[in-house]
Amino acid sequence: MDFRELRFARALQFTVQEINNSSDLLPSITLGYHIYDTCASVPMAIKVALQLANGLDLVFNDTNSCAKSAAVPALVGDSTSTPAISISRLFGPFGIPQVSHYATCACLSDKRQHPTFFRTIPSDHHQAAALARMVKHFGWTWIGAVRSDSDYGNNGMASFLKAAEEEGICVEYSEAYYRTQSHSKLKRVVDVIRKSSARVIVAFMGAGDMRFLLEELSQQPPPPIQWIGSEAWVTDPQMLRYNFCIGAVGFAIPRSVIPGLRNFLLDLSPEQALKFPLLTEFWESSFSCSLKGQTGSSTGMPACDGTEDLRALQNPYTDTSQLRVTNMVYKATYAIAHALHGIVCNEKQCDKNIKVEPRQVFDQLKRVNFTKNNYPVSFDTNGDPVATYELVNWQNQGDRSIDFVTVGQYDASQPKGQEFSLSRAIIWYDGGEKVPVSVCSESCPPGTRRAVKKGRPVCCYDCINCAEGEISNETDSLDCHKCLPEYWPNNEKDKCLPKPVEFLSWDEILGIILAAFSIAGSLAALSITLVFYKNRASPIVRANNSELSFLLLFSLTLCFLCSLAFIGRPTEWSCMLRHTVFGITFVLCISCVLGKTIVVLIAFKATLPGSNIMKWFGPPQQRLSVFGFTLVQVLICVLWLKISPPFPYNNMNHYKEKIILECSLGSAVGFWAVLGYIGLLAFLCFVLAFLARKLPDNFNEAKFITFSMLIFCAVWITFIPSYVSSPGKFTVAVEIFAILASSFGLILCIFAPKCFIIVFRPEQNTKKHLMRKVPLKAL
Repeated sequence: MDFRELRFARALQFTVQEINNSSDLLPSITLGYHIYDTCASVPMAIKVALQLANGLDLVFNDTNSCAKSAAVPALVGDSTSTPAISISRLFGPFGIPQVSHYATCACLSDKRQHPTFFRTIPSDHHQAAALARMVKHFGWTWIGAVRSDSDYGNNGMASFLKAAEEEGICVEYSEAYYRTQSHSKLKRVVDVIRKSSARVIVAFMGAGDMRFLLEELSQQPPPPIQWIGSEAWVTDPQMLRYNFCIGAVGFAIPRSVIPGLRNFLLDLSPEQALKFPLLTEFWESSFSCSLKGQTGSSTGMPACDGTEDLRALQNPYTDTSQLRVTNMVYKATYAIAHALHGIVCNEKQCDKNIKVEPRQVFDQLKRVNFTKNNYPVSFDTNGDPVATYELVNWQNQGDRSIDFVTVGQYDASQPKGQEFSLSRAIIWYDGGEKVPVSVCSESCPPGTRRAVKKGRPVCCYDCINCAEGEISNETDSLDCHKCLPEYWPNNEKDKCLPKPVEFLSWDEILGIILAAFSIAGSLAALSITLVFYKNRASPIVRANNSELSFLLLFSLTLCFLCSLAFIGRPTEWSCMLRHTVFGITFVLCISCVLGKTIVVLIAFKATLPGSNIMKWFGPPQQRLSVFGFTLVQVLICVLWLKISPPFPYNNMNHYKEKIILECSLGSAVGFWAVLGYIGLLAFLCFVLAFLARKLPDNFNEAKFITFSMLIFCAVWITFIPSYVSSPGKFTVAVEIFAILASSFGLILCIFAPKCFIIVFRPEQNTKKHLMRKVPLKAL
């Protein structure tokens, strides 16, 4: 005998008695009732339903009229979904209302199939959503699922799986079992659980089916499992003996208090028990004694002597500490009473002679709305109440017993996302408060993305590092996102940081070294200028065209200093100044060298008999040629700046992880025209100097110019591929190096020998030495 179900039946007796004693509800009218045991069997439930619909008289109706009213106007029951569905299908066509206290299958909310069905317990649709929300709340994405192979289990699990899928939860397996199925089927389900990698199992099962499953699991040491239960078993006191389920969590009907019920249940004498076969069986089962003189009493047991005390019993019948489903019976009975009250009573009195039709009760039930013992009772259009649950946790008590502890709530009437709340700590299966982990794959940290394993559920994945230039700043990110062009990921790839800007700055070693050489070169040029100026009357200075020499030294000073414009952060003005000043000063420099070369050639040609060539290239012509050559470069630079000038440019193509701040050429044609013109003059100077290399040594400056132009051309020919291939700031460094190298080449080859003679060999700084003839073979 299921003592808990007996308590439900006795609660109906108590409620009817309370209503009959009420002066407010159905005054002067007495309610009656029939109580039947369906034995959780569909055939028995149908038999009982037919009896309730047609009456108990075994008389065949041989008339042509089938208009007789049903024997009962309403029904409370059944406790399980499958028998309740069978009764509802039979009662529906006759309009007989049925109010269930424990049938939770969501299918019963379908008014097309169950038009007269009501219930005071929430639909499994809400419980399934609550379970899925709870599983998501605790971060379990890899779970197992077992269910009763019945309407309750199959429909409830279907609702849960749908809600779980919406929450992103993966189910490793979903197994079904019913207690009448073979033991081999049960053993297979248990084997699946033992071999599973999921540490959390959602069990949508009836108490009887769950009992079979746990019994089989207990045959061997059970695996560490966190059980998540449905209300059908998670608050069943008989389940507490399976202590390996400690820490189980599930949603249950809120506990309640029904004043007077406990006294009613315990106020049962042997004489009263003899009046009802079910109570007789209960008495004999509880006290292991026989009520004498009763047919069908158990044999082989001592006779009951009247000293039996129900208050000393500890079983589900006497346990009124929770009163969860019992309150649903209480509310269901009151709902029918209020419906009857609305039919037979008006504001003044009740008429007990009014014939009550089941359809009238059905219509009144749809409008029922009252509160009893602070418990509201009403039904929506589907015949369901507002869904409220308590989250129950199996916890050890001080006496080492296990009890149900309320740790949270679920209220479907709250705004979305606020339905579920916790009120105290949960003790899990391992006895701790730390939430157990049940995932197929560990969470992917920021900086990675999830990649689903082929042929596996979406919860089973690999963590792939974000590609270059991409980040993910969330856990379990499905995709990585590219940083903006000006940003680059940090090492963890979970944040985009501004790219470092690179340019040849004043405070780095390379910039300092180049600046030092630039200043050193300009100081060297100024020093030579000072030496030449002090010795301007000396033969060696006068013999080497002092005017062009001073102009050349001035231009070389500018060449050294113009390299400084290439160091530092590029700006609009510095970009335009770099290449134009460099181009003009170098043309000025090469023009002076070219003028000196021409002077050497003409000077020796003028010594030939009848030659007056020097009058065509005197000092005015020399100045004019330098000015003319330089003016051409100035015009090229003006056109370049006018059409498409250089400008600062953030180069993000060469390096992905940093920005190269450089000067864009604007017009590549302008840049290469400037370089090409310098190269043309340098080549012309080299050719002329090469032709004059065998003139008298002591007066011949041509071979020094040849060497200087050879260095100059070599440097700039090497510069072109180096400039094109050098990355970032090294492009600027290569250009500065070319400027400094070619400038030092000129100053060392042309002026260093003369300074050496002036300073260290003054005896050679004479006109006699310069005019000394050389052997004929030297010519």
